[in-house]
Amino acid sequence: QVQLVESGGGLVQPGGSLRLSCAASGRTFNSYSVGWFRQAPGKEREFVAAVGWSGGRTNYADSVKGRFTISRDNAENTVYLQMNSLKPDDTAVYYCAATPSPFRLGVARVAGEYDYWGQGTQVTVSS
Repeated sequence: QVQLVESGGGLVQPGGSLRLSCAASGRTFNSYSVGWFRQAPGKEREFVAAVGWSGGRTNYADSVKGRFTISRDNAENTVYLQMNSLKPDDTAVYYCAATPSPFRLGVARVAGEYDYWGQGTQVTVSS
């Protein structure tokens, strides 16, 4: 079993930055692929970014590419999402998710491929 807890959300002005953290329990977490997803009011949950177990393989949604960076610290059992140049359209609840399956492009973007989810953290981008 893996439990995930997100933190780092908040209110930020357009153009600002936030760093989200996803802290995990479980000794095998460092072998899991991890994804970040988000859900805005009235919209479906959408893929944001994903990272393989070593941190060497990543994938991003086109809407965040060049602005967001996903990384992980396996010694700390934590995955990060650095978000820069934030826009109002980035406003959503952000969730991290984990799966013991190996990282695979395409599959990493599918919410149904993940077995464990956090409770989410709210990000609001507004002036």
